[in-house]
Amino acid sequence: MNTNAILLIEDEPEIRDMLRFALTRAGFEVTGAESAEEALTYLDGVLPGLLIIDWMLPGMSGVDLARRLRKDDHTAHLPMIMLTARGEETDKLKSFDSGVDDYITKPFSPRELIARVKALLRRSGSPEDGVIESDGIRLDIKAHELLINGAMVAIGPTEFRLLELFVNNPGRAFDRSQLLDRVWGRSVYVEERTVDVHVLRLRKVLKPFGLDQLIKTVRGVGYRFSSGN
Repeated sequence: MNTNAILLIEDEPEIRDMLRFALTRAGFEVTGAESAEEALTYLDGVLPGLLIIDWMLPGMSGVDLARRLRKDDHTAHLPMIMLTARGEETDKLKSFDSGVDDYITKPFSPRELIARVKALLRRSGSPEDGVIESDGIRLDIKAHELLINGAMVAIGPTEFRLLELFVNNPGRAFDRSQLLDRVWGRSVYVEERTVDVHVLRLRKVLKPFGLDQLIKTVRGVGYRFSSGN
């Protein structure tokens, strides 16, 4: 994987060229794709460090593409940002439910997109070496891999960072603003509702193993990881 490479999936040439120019100036290697089908062909080869996906693509939509990528072990870990003109809360929830890590509503400035890209790459990376284990959960921070009871489990980068934070702090209650600061970073504005969406997705990852109840909702506060160890 080339962590400095970005796959930009946008069917409008003017927008694609503008964003490619801005991202290239910011130091990224950008490859463009006009459709989900073209992107899937590209992803059969060397994986990029991040995907930027437009919601309204010809053929397969960006939402359907994101959902498909999250279900494939080969691409499940890739950080993804959704671009869309849809700004309603239901649309945002649908976007996050598809598996993307961030969501930007058009119109937006290239500077905002670059800030979001850098923030997502920071939290998707592995700043620390080592392995964290608890309750059958094994997080390999350097390899960015999750094993539960010895089985490899697909997980998105934001859910990985959430789980890492929870497992490292068993019994501690975090409010939503604290989770935003620790997982998303203070430099990027993300609504607190986004935390609930990603916690729900993390619980879905853990549910087949009967571990979803380890993440407790603390009424009036936020969330707590209750380790059985």
